[in-house]
Amino acid sequence: MSVRKVRYYLYLKDVLLLSLTAFGGPQVFLAMVLDTMVTRRGYIKEQELWELNALCQILPGPTSTQTISAIGYRVGGPNLAYLSLFVWILPATLLMIVAAFLIDFLQENTPGALSFAKFIQPMAIGFIIYAAQKTIFKMVKTTEASVLMMFSTFISFFYNSPFLFPLLLLVGGVTTSLKYRNEPKEEGDKKLVIDWANFYLWGGILVFAAILGALTKNQAVLLFENFYRNGSLIFGGGQVLVPYLFTEFVEFKKFLTSQEFLTGYALSQGIPGPTFSISAYVGALSMRDQGVLGLLTGGFIASAGIFLPGTFLIFFVIKFWDKLKKFRPVRAALEGINAVSCGMLIAAAYLLFEPLDPDFFNIAAILGTYLLLNFTKLSSPLIIALGVLAGIGFNLLFP
Repeated sequence: MSVRKVRYYLYLKDVLLLSLTAFGGPQVFLAMVLDTMVTRRGYIKEQELWELNALCQILPGPTSTQTISAIGYRVGGPNLAYLSLFVWILPATLLMIVAAFLIDFLQENTPGALSFAKFIQPMAIGFIIYAAQKTIFKMVKTTEASVLMMFSTFISFFYNSPFLFPLLLLVGGVTTSLKYRNEPKEEGDKKLVIDWANFYLWGGILVFAAILGALTKNQAVLLFENFYRNGSLIFGGGQVLVPYLFTEFVEFKKFLTSQEFLTGYALSQGIPGPTFSISAYVGALSMRDQGVLGLLTGGFIASAGIFLPGTFLIFFVIKFWDKLKKFRPVRAALEGINAVSCGMLIAAAYLLFEPLDPDFFNIAAILGTYLLLNFTKLSSPLIIALGVLAGIGFNLLFP
C-alpha cells in the first residue's frame, strides 16, 4: 500500500473516530479536530484550521461537516472529501433514524410512552441557550457587532422566514466590511481564478429538485427539495436550522407534533456527530405513513438533502479562498456575519419555547440544563440521560 493510501486510510479512520466521539457541539468538535488532525497527525496547520472554519461559517450549511470535508479536500482532493463526508455523517444519521423508529413505535403501541420526554423537550431549549452564550462571547466583541446581533434577533423573531437569512447576513457582512482599514494588509497575488463547476452543480440540483417536485408531487422528491433548500439557505449552524424545520414540518405541514420534534432535537444533543443529523429524524417521521421503508427512505433522503449543498459550496469556494482572504473587506465582513448568526440563535431559543407551557417544571428544566452545561463537566449524553430518568420518575410519582 502506498504512503498516500495509508495517509488517506488514517484520515478516514480519524474522521470515523470523531464521528463516534464528538459530543458537545461545535466548540468541542473544533478542540478535537485541533488535537487529532493538527497536533497529532499534522494534516493541516492550526492557522489553516481556523481559516477553513471561518470560511465554513460564512457559507450556508453545517459548519462541522464542511470543515471535515474541506480538510479532506486539502489532504486528498474531492474523492477523499466525499468519503470523509460519508464517514462523518453516517453514524449520527443511523442513530437518528433509529430514534425515529423508536418514537413512532412507542406512540403506536404504548399510549403515553413519551412521558419519559417530559423534561427532554424544555432541556432542548437549555442546550440552545448555552450554545448561544458560548457563540456570543466568542464572536461578539465590538459595539457594532452587539448592535447587529440585537437587530438580527429582533428581525428573526418577528419575521420567521428562511429567505430572510441570506439578506440579514449580507447586511451584517457589508456593515462591518466598511471597517476594512482596521485589518492588516496582506501582500501577494490577488488575481482570482474561479472554477464554477461546483456552483453550477449546487444550483442545478436546487432548481431541478424544485421543478421535479412541482411536476411529480412525489413525497420523496419534495422531501429532498425541502431539505436541500434548507441546507442551501441556513447560516449559523444546527441551532439556527432547528426553528425553521419546526416551522415547516410541525406548524405548516404537520408531519410531526411539537412533542415529537423537541424530543428528537434533545436526543440529537445526546449523540456524537453533526447537529444537522436531526434532519434524518424529521425526514424519517415525515414519511412514516409509508411504513418501515418510508421511515428509512425519509431519513436518508433528508440527510442527503441537508448535507450535500454545503459540501458543493465549500468545494466551490475553497479553490480560490486563499486568494479571496487577502482582501481586507472580506476578512472584515466576518465580524458582521458572525454577529447576525448570534442574533438568530437568540431568536431560535424563544421560538422553540413558544409551544411549551411556561410552567415551573419547564422553566426549571431549561434553567437546570443550562446550569449543568455551564458549571459542571457532565457530558451532553449524561445530561440527556438524567432528563429521561427525571421524566420517568415524575410519571411514576404523578401518573
